[in-house]
Amino acid sequence: MKRYGGTGEMSLRKRWFAWVYHTFVSRTGTPDFANTLTREVRAPLLAQARGQVLEIGAGDGANLPFYPSQTQVTLLEPNRYLLAYLRDRWPDVRCTVIGGLRGWGEQLPFAEGQFDTVVATHVLCSVRDQEQVLAEIKRVLCPGGKFLFLEHVAAPSRSLTFVVQRVLNPAWSALGDGCHLTRDTGATIRAAGFRSVEVRSFRAPYPSFVSPHIVGVAVV
Repeated sequence: MKRYGGTGEMSLRKRWFAWVYHTFVSRTGTPDFANTLTREVRAPLLAQARGQVLEIGAGDGANLPFYPSQTQVTLLEPNRYLLAYLRDRWPDVRCTVIGGLRGWGEQLPFAEGQFDTVVATHVLCSVRDQEQVLAEIKRVLCPGGKFLFLEHVAAPSRSLTFVVQRVLNPAWSALGDGCHLTRDTGATIRAAGFRSVEVRSFRAPYPSFVSPHIVGVAVV
């Protein structure tokens, strides 16, 4: 639910979004293991990270406590106000934080094959160009590298939930800093040209219109 892009007159809205996200969504970056999505999905997914890790859309660093101790994590976040929160998390985690910088997934400022793992959680819902972001992820991953993802997605197209998503999407996108409810992200990842893709669909413990989720691993 983190947005890429927007400057100038959008800064006040981005500052507001960063505060709301940090205070209410990520709960100041503190892991909540009472939450089934955290305990049963997010934590096991991020435990698979290895070596040099790039997290796209790192937000306020809510994922940092889940990375294994032997990982070296680079954080990319387009919202400068979320970056300020993110830096407060660095001393309290097991992994080595290489650094955080402002940037966008459509043009990653890294060399080809630089990372062993790339992570995106609730990010592809809001990027401007999913296909371009996935192409960049493939570029910066080394051979055999893994893309770990957790995303909310569109419900089946003939379902009542999808109708609700379409109705709510304009307002949701405006309030959620560009987040979209109606993207078939799983299909886009499968079509992106990874050597293998494993995707599992499930319903997260959220309101029905944002409950459809996918989690998975893609290998280059």
